[in-house]
Amino acid sequence: MDQCHTNDLISLELALEKLLSNTKIVTSTEIIPLTSSAQRIIATDLISPINVPPFDNSAMDGYGLRFADWDGKTPMPVAGKSFAGNPMEGELKAGCCVRIMTGAPIPQGVDTVVMQESTEQTEQGIRFTHPIIKGSNVRKAGEDIAQGSPVFPAGTLLTTAQLPLIASLGISEVTVYRRLKVAVFSTGDELQAVGHPLADGQIYDTNRFTVRLMLEKLNCEVLDLGVLPDSPEKLKQTFIEADQQADLVISSGGVSVGEADYTKQILDEIGTIGFWKLAIKPGKPFAFGQLSSSWFCGLPGNPVSAALTFYQLVQPLIARLSGHSQWRAPQRFKVPVTTPLKKTPGRLDFQRGILTTNDQGQLQVATTGHQGSHVFSSFSLANCFIVLERERGRVDAGEMVEVEMFNYLLKSE
Repeated sequence: MDQCHTNDLISLELALEKLLSNTKIVTSTEIIPLTSSAQRIIATDLISPINVPPFDNSAMDGYGLRFADWDGKTPMPVAGKSFAGNPMEGELKAGCCVRIMTGAPIPQGVDTVVMQESTEQTEQGIRFTHPIIKGSNVRKAGEDIAQGSPVFPAGTLLTTAQLPLIASLGISEVTVYRRLKVAVFSTGDELQAVGHPLADGQIYDTNRFTVRLMLEKLNCEVLDLGVLPDSPEKLKQTFIEADQQADLVISSGGVSVGEADYTKQILDEIGTIGFWKLAIKPGKPFAFGQLSSSWFCGLPGNPVSAALTFYQLVQPLIARLSGHSQWRAPQRFKVPVTTPLKKTPGRLDFQRGILTTNDQGQLQVATTGHQGSHVFSSFSLANCFIVLERERGRVDAGEMVEVEMFNYLLKSE
């Protein structure tokens, strides 16, 4: 990858291009039971081994007949019954009809089903009270899915939208990409793990906690390496160990320009830096690079910055490495803002917003309030990002702004 000067601020679009164009799928696969495959990504095209439905069947409760036998007026005697799981044997007699239920196999000779509401029973048989259309209410074998046809392409994430369909094909095992291994740690003498008392000058390490939650939602295998002190020797050793165990290494903190921020120095020694600073707010000090056998993302130390850069950059990177070819970034759309927004030109700004509908049913968005990169409560109030263009300045109430709804990583409900 090309070396970028740390003083350069690159756009989010260019950062994503560099990040995604330099990485490839982790191609290791495994065969697992379908019952254990939720949130996994299939590694091969899934082909149907059978027709769905497997046989011609009735779409209605009613009566089946041979359309050519119907003269438009004469009742037809009932020659048999065809129920789901108990089909009629043999061929339908000429001039007769068959009692048939929804899902039941279509008997030989039947080409049309008339729903029960369009019939009446007489002493001579069933009279059809409405005009009949040939072929109506017959579900053909393979009408939904034909045997040998592709069902889902490789790279599909398996969820409740896909798994029942796969089960309906009788498939009990699937080939999936293995789960991505991600090593996570935070750096800083001021950090304390959640659940331990704070000493003077310490704060809780919420970033690692937040990152781990999002990684688990993305179904990664998380290697939690804890909190590291501001020690270049300890940090270097942790990088080396993490590189040996993981596909992706994510650190939090230590990627700015402070005296105790050693990450860049160490990466220059044992890896390659792809880019270092972004023209976005919050989240300018984000690092991306490569170690000897893994990729690296360095998140900023501020909680909002860490969550935002993970969401906008690490999320698509994980999708890429995991083989999730169907992943798409949340869509953006324009709505009026009901509150003024502070903004200084120079960086693409992701402000936390609350999207609602007004009394007329029209979408509108408002700020959550203070947008400081340390104010993580803004995420618990928000349901979207208000995305303000790089060169835009202050925004007045009533102006149109671009909105990006949170996906499942950040949704509070």
